[in-house]
Formats: sequence, C-alpha cells, structure tokens
Amino acid sequence: MTRTALPRALHPFATGQYRLLAGALSLSLFGTGVWLVAVVFQVFALDGTPVDLSFVATGGGLGLVLAVLVGGVVADRVPQRRILATIETVKALAMAAIAVLSLTGTIQLWHLAVLSLLLGAADGFFYPAYSAWLPALLPADDLLAANGIEGVLRPAVMQAAGPAAAAGAISLLSPGLAFAIVAAAQALATVLLVAMRQTAVRREVDEDAPAQHPLRALWGDLREGVRYMLVTRWLLVTLLYSCLLVLVIMGPIEVLLPFAVRDQAGGGEGAFALALAAFGVGGAVGSIVVASLPLPRRYLTIMLAAWGFGCGPLALIGVTDQLWLMVAALFVCGVLFSGAGVVWGTLLQRRVPPAMLGRVSSLDFFVSLALMPVSMAIAGPVGELIGIPVAFIAAGVIPVVLAAITLLTARLGADELAHPLDPQPSADDDLPAEVTGVGVSLGLQPPVDEALPGTTTGRPGEPDRPAEE
Repeated sequence: MTRTALPRALHPFATGQYRLLAGALSLSLFGTGVWLVAVVFQVFALDGTPVDLSFVATGGGLGLVLAVLVGGVVADRVPQRRILATIETVKALAMAAIAVLSLTGTIQLWHLAVLSLLLGAADGFFYPAYSAWLPALLPADDLLAANGIEGVLRPAVMQAAGPAAAAGAISLLSPGLAFAIVAAAQALATVLLVAMRQTAVRREVDEDAPAQHPLRALWGDLREGVRYMLVTRWLLVTLLYSCLLVLVIMGPIEVLLPFAVRDQAGGGEGAFALALAAFGVGGAVGSIVVASLPLPRRYLTIMLAAWGFGCGPLALIGVTDQLWLMVAALFVCGVLFSGAGVVWGTLLQRRVPPAMLGRVSSLDFFVSLALMPVSMAIAGPVGELIGIPVAFIAAGVIPVVLAAITLLTARLGADELAHPLDPQPSADDDLPAEVTGVGVSLGLQPPVDEALPGTTTGRPGEPDRPAEE
C-alpha cells in the first residue's frame, strides 16, 4: 500500500504499524461504546435513579482525573506500546469479571461504580501514551489525517457501532452479554498491540545526572510539564475554557440524556442508542471533512468557536419531545465537536516538544476534565431540582456565552497567525521547515515555536535564548 495512492485523509494507513494501532484503538473504542449503553441499562435493571447513574458515572471522571497526570509522566518515560497493552489487558479482565456478576444476577450498584473508576483510571494512562506515540509512528504531514481518523473512529465506533451492539445484546439477553462483548473487544485489542514493534521513548536521558528517587523524578517531570502549560498562552487559555465547558455539558450528556430520551420521547435502549449514534455519525462527518482539508489559518479561533457554538443545539433537547429532533441536534453537535477535536489533536502534536507531549497530553485531560466528576455528580440532583429540560437548555446556552467571552478576551489571533500549522512555503529558501513527527524521533530539534524558556530557538538566523544555570 503506497501513500500516494491513498486520499489525503487515509495517508496514515500506508504505515503498517499505524494500521495495527488503529485496529487496536477501534476495538478499544468499540468496547467503550458498548459499556456506555450497557451500564445505563444495568442501572435501570437495578431500579436506579438519575442520582444512582450520577454515582456510577462520577467514578469514571474521578478515575481519569486522579490518574491522568501520572499517566502523562509515565508516557514520557515508559515505551508507549507497553503501557497500552497493559491497560487493555486490565480492562479485559475487569470486564470479564463484571460480565460474570451481571449474568449470575449478583451485580450491585457499587460494582459498577468501582469498575467505572477503574476504566477512568485506565483512560488516564491510555490517551497520554497514545498521543505521545503517534508522532513517533507517522511523519508530521500525516498527523492531521491520523487525528481525523481517530475523530472518525471515536464517534462512529464508540458512539454508533458500540451502542448499537449493546442495544442488540441487551435486547437479546441482558447487559451481562454486552459486558462480555466488551471483554472480548479489549482482549483482541491487546493482541494487536502486542504484535506491534516497540519504539524508543522520545526524550534525552542525562546518564551523568545523579540518581533520583522515582517519586522525586516523577514530581520533577510533572513540574516541568505544568511550567510549560503556564507559560504557553494558547494552551492555558484552551484548557481553562475546556474545563468550564466540560462542567456545563458533560453531566447532561452522560447522565441526563438517557432519561430525556426515555421520559420526554418515550424511547428505550434502541432510541438511546440512536441518539448516541447521531452524535457519533456527526462526529465522523466532521472529522473526515477537517482531515481532508488544509488546516485553517485561524485554527485557534475556529476551534474555540466550534466547541462553544456546537453546544447550542443541546438546548433543543430541552424543548422537544420528538426523538428525531434530539437526533438532529446531537448530529450537529457531533460535527462541530469532533471537527474541532481534530484540529486540537494536531495542534498539540505539531507545537508541543516531543519529549513533553505525554505530560502535556495528560495536563490536557487533567485541566480540561478536572470538573468532569463534579459535572457528573451534580447532573442528577440538578436534573431532579430544576428539571431535565431546563438543564439541557442551560447546557446549550452557557457554552455559547463562554465561547464569545473567551474569543473576545483571550486575543489569540496574533499567536495563530505567527505559528501556522499548515504553513505556506517560505520565500526564504535558507530557512528549513520546522521539524516534527518522525524527524524529531530521530533526534532532530523540537518544534521551534514552542521552545521552553532557557532553551534555544532552534531556527537559523535567530539568536539563541540564554540557558538557565
């Protein structure tokens, strides 16, 4: 399979190692999609309320937030293939255990909460490792397409195929069968990851440096990542904005949507799966469109606007009892959300130094999702207090206001113009292109626009910054 024979959006599939990784990611996302529906109907089978579902869902957000910072440090120190294979193995065993409990009728609500916590912690290690590994497997020019493929897989597999399979398994037997399907998917993902070649960790190790206690070394790595985040304006602004956005929308989508579908539209597991599938199909469309086009010049502005204004259709869920309108609203949300996510993933991989990418990816999850457990925990009580329709109206209106305020006050326009992600050829032939992707993994300089204070710029013709003592 040659790269030139493929459309731009499919160029990464010319790399055999990426094909294996994409297969493993697909299976992992499929398992997550099945879980998202199976756990809801397992809670229903236990006569659970919105508060009970909040309790279970909070475990996933809490596990992710607690684990992701450590996961980022580990991703910059341990071969990422080893991390991903270990995580998928643990998830397969845990899902097999919960399937047995469900099928034997001995499952309890706290079992689901504990498993949700474990799955959240697993994601806290998985995604920093995946994000840090991808640029070592592909050339920089293929990163946008790879993020587009992930953007297609995530909604199409996790929010469409997975929920559809879960609905079928639940209709055929019970949530227990759906949990068993998840266990099988995670086991197959492990097999594909084990078949991949291991790559070296992309960071320089000072062999002459004095030995440090592992905890002290971990703290030092984490502190370096936080320092980078604080001095990098576009990164800090985006993460703080995302943190508030997640607080407003995550609880309604994850906790209240199944009750809106059931109580307002009179739907069951099939209707809920259709609603999730609409978001997934929309996400797939948005991702493939963005991946097929050059990156926008105003990438930060467009990305932030798409996330905020893309939440607007959620308000429609609060004012309708028609399933098709809910489906249409979620489709539009999916298009804008996933399209912006493709830009964000490429932005991180192109502008963050490779040795820092695992930690920055973990900080991305930690800061932007720091309030996710809070959103999950309060969604049920808030939905019961003010009503589910009012909660969805708020989830659609508040993000639009947040986006407008951020775009007006953050003033990121100059930054995005100074650092294009898809630059035009320079008129000065003496200036080489910035090096990212596989080139960096071979030991070349980091992306020059994001050199840390105390390092050199890396661009010929510009003065080096003095190194700190």
